[in-house]
Amino acid sequence: MKTINKLVLTFFLFAISLANAAPPIPGGGGGGGNGTGSPASPIDMYVYVLGIVAIGFIVYFTKKYKTVKA
Repeated sequence: MKTINKLVLTFFLFAISLANAAPPIPGGGGGGGNGTGSPASPIDMYVYVLGIVAIGFIVYFTKKYKTVKA
């Protein structure tokens, strides 16, 4: 592996380790209401289906690439 590739990989790993989707809420809670919380995202119902579809795409394109290469 070339030196520049190693440096870029190290930089991206460092940058990703510093990334934060949402900072923590000070005080340990938000709002203090008695509600049920935020509703689930619509995609939550399909996480398993999306995973299976992703694996299917990986298998399909891998086999397609192997047949074109051979």
